[in-house]
This record gives sequence, C-alpha cells and structure tokens, in this order.
Amino acid sequence: MRFSHAIVRKPCKNFTEGLSSAGLGKPDYSLALRQHHEYVRALEICRLEVTVLPPDEEYPDSTFVEDTALLTRYIAITTRPGAESRLGEINEVHRAVGSYYENIFTIHEPGTLEAGDVMMAGEHFYIGISERTNREGARQLLQILEHHGITASLVEVPGMLHLKTGISYLENNTFLAVDTFRMHPEFRHRNIIPVPNHEAYAANSLWVNGMVLVPQGFPITLKNIRNTGYETIELDISEFRKLDGGLSCLSLRF
Repeated sequence: MRFSHAIVRKPCKNFTEGLSSAGLGKPDYSLALRQHHEYVRALEICRLEVTVLPPDEEYPDSTFVEDTALLTRYIAITTRPGAESRLGEINEVHRAVGSYYENIFTIHEPGTLEAGDVMMAGEHFYIGISERTNREGARQLLQILEHHGITASLVEVPGMLHLKTGISYLENNTFLAVDTFRMHPEFRHRNIIPVPNHEAYAANSLWVNGMVLVPQGFPITLKNIRNTGYETIELDISEFRKLDGGLSCLSLRF
C-alpha cells in the first residue's frame, strides 16, 4: 500500500510532562522540536503531503497522534485512549481526519483502544490487547472492520506498551520483530527480520512508500533491514523515546 498523506502534531511546551515508563529522564523540548522537524522532512522525502497540527498545551502526549485514530483505505476510526489523560486529544484529530474521510467511526466506553496496538499488514489488521487497549475496544474495532469487509485478528501483547512496540510490518510480506513475536503462533511462520533484544526499541521502524525509517543508534537492526533490500532513513528521536514514543507514534499515514 502506498501513502499520499500524513497528519502530525507539533510537540507542545508541556511535552516534557508526558506519560513515561522508560526511565530515561525528561525530554529536552528544544531538541524534540528539531527532531520532529526532521521527522516531517523524512515523510516529505517519502513523498507524503504532511499536515502539521498546532501544539495542544492541554495534552502533553498529543504529539503521538497515531494512538488517536486508525485510517484505513476507506474508513477512519477515532479511538478511545487507555490513558485517561489523553481522552481529550481525540476531538481535534477527529476534525482533522474529517477533511479527508466521510465515514468516521468511534470507539465507545467501556472500550479502550490506542492505534499503536493496531498493525496493518496488507489488507489484514492485527489488533493488540495491551495495557492501553482492552478486549472491549478491540472487539468494537474488529466489528467495525469486518462490517466493511476488512479482516482482522486479536493478538495478546505481553509486557509491552503496544503491539507495534515489538513488531512492525515492512510490506512485501515482511515483518520486523523482537523474539517475543517471532515465536508467537500468529507470526511464527511469517518472513521476519530479527531485532536483537538489546535493540528492541528499533522494532518500531516505519515503512513509508518503499523507504524504512529506522531510529538512530541500532546498527544490527539497521543492517538486517538493509540486507533484506530496503532503503532506509535513520532518524534521531531520543526525546520521544523518553516518553515511550516511537517512529510510528508520531504520524497518521493514509
């Protein structure tokens, strides 16, 4: 699947107060702005038209727009984040998505869903059950997708924030994954590029129109991706990592 558009949100000044379990210290806001600018440039290099939403000071985590919506080929779904402090992020994202989609569906209480737990692999969607996406939220999404002729399946996410924390789809029937998912029954017989445990953060790399965006500082994973034949762009996103964020978290691609 090729993408033509992306939506991102510039980090707000309160970005440094975002949720985190990483234990890497507080982000440097000025550096985060520079890194975000380079991220947008990389999306543009990948031939995407990028819409940059203004910072939202009410929501420190709002730069991680991926969690707030799932954009498929035909329909859009706004989510209901599992972190209560993020619930208000949905409103403006819903308006932005409405510029591109006529059919927008929503996840309702008591369901929770963050799209960092949803991985599109060709025409199939994997929905992770995690600490941020509960079974009811996953059920609602599954029902919406199947109603529109889109197949999906549920995957338990052990010991990670999101499904895409540990596995990414790089198109061409190829996944990038840590050992947990390489051995998972759902993926055991797939074509998987391995990510060593000490480079687990790099499992959240991002395929965009034939290029793979890879976080800087993970040479083994970078080499494994390149050896499979992909062109790559390395990006330093150290300040977003401090808030548990990865490359896919920073944009909605469609």
